[in-house]
Amino acid sequence: MLATVLIIIVALIHLYILVLEMFLWNTKTGHKAFNLTPDFARDTRVLAANQGLYNGFLAAGLLWGLWLGERGVPVTVFFLSCVLLAGIFGAATASRKNPLCSGYAGSRCLTCAAYLILWST
Repeated sequence: MLATVLIIIVALIHLYILVLEMFLWNTKTGHKAFNLTPDFARDTRVLAANQGLYNGFLAAGLLWGLWLGERGVPVTVFFLSCVLLAGIFGAATASRKNPLCSGYAGSRCLTCAAYLILWST
């Protein structure tokens, strides 16, 4: 049960990031969330939308795995692995000034906790 709650939280974080990157990138909310200048946001909006779509795929995969129940554990583990690897890469390459880094870190911590709980059952 705890693993399910943690996985849902991770999925919701990625859905929130999808909204920020796909729909709010060129708004004050997007600028503040990612510490962007209006010019940079305008120039990178297509890249951000693409990245947002990938965050949506992560969320969809996690929710799909949960929907499958016990048969979905391998699916869930695969998508949790994708989240974790993306987080490791992001931590190594992203600016520490980005306010969402703490959100990504939280998502990765929840991912690790969900792994431990899934594997202990």
